[in-house]
Amino acid sequence: MKAIIPAAGLGTRFLPATKSTPKELLPVLNKPVIQYVVEEALEPSGVDGVVIVNSREKPQIESYFKVDGGYEDMLRSRGKDKEAELVHAASSMPVSFVYQDDPKGLGHAVHCAADAIDGEPFFVLLGDYFVPDRQMCVKMAEVSRAHGNASVIAVAPVPADQVSRYGIIAGECVGSLDGVDAEGEQEGAVWKVTGLVEKPAPEDAPSHLFIVGRYLLSPRIMDLLADQGAGAGGEIQLTDAMERLLAEEEMYAVVVDPDEGCDTGTPAAWAATNARLALADDAQHAGFLEALGDKALGQLG
Repeated sequence: MKAIIPAAGLGTRFLPATKSTPKELLPVLNKPVIQYVVEEALEPSGVDGVVIVNSREKPQIESYFKVDGGYEDMLRSRGKDKEAELVHAASSMPVSFVYQDDPKGLGHAVHCAADAIDGEPFFVLLGDYFVPDRQMCVKMAEVSRAHGNASVIAVAPVPADQVSRYGIIAGECVGSLDGVDAEGEQEGAVWKVTGLVEKPAPEDAPSHLFIVGRYLLSPRIMDLLADQGAGAGGEIQLTDAMERLLAEEEMYAVVVDPDEGCDTGTPAAWAATNARLALADDAQHAGFLEALGDKALGQLG
């Protein structure tokens, strides 16, 4: 079973930094964003590899995941054995690459990895969001197994006045995760999905649950993406193919805590994620506050 991470975007929100450094390699503390996502993708039982959908303009990502024995030897020769092990661990993960040569949307990016999934269900993890405890995809896999290996998406509640910004699900609550007393739009609730509505007006929204960028999909979706026409923005949309999939197969959603993950999609969100993880890390907490300084702390209240 594979996990797909689309990573071919230009990262224009981070220009000029991303002119030479892919946004996926921007660090959160001492690791690049994409490493957190890869580690999360490998967490569920049965996932044995990650397929990164890359652009040929971003060879730096492939270089990062390639073993460099000379560099590791140099670190060890300088007494930096711990650092050498960290570098080796990052470059030894089961990661492979395919290419999206034309930016035709998320659905097109996912389909670029069709040959790599070998007819098996697969995860899709958007690369500008990661879950530090790596349990979101694990929960999705549990729901899928409980419902005949159906497709599952992770969703989270959003205020009513914000539904027009997101893809919203339609459906009904049919239960909860094992051992979790949840219903409706509470964390842990499980929904049977009947529809996907892109950016509805508040009065038309069938729920307040939006897709957070984690999917566990039937291999059938690849067949549908092969002939999926352009949708919103003139791009091939994954949600359009998922709508077609609903006509053939069941689909479920599990409600997660929106604060469970870390957003790195904008400079402000990326900076906030660095701060959040620094404060949560016992080894970094005191140093972060000291580096921030009294003036900045005062501004933060």
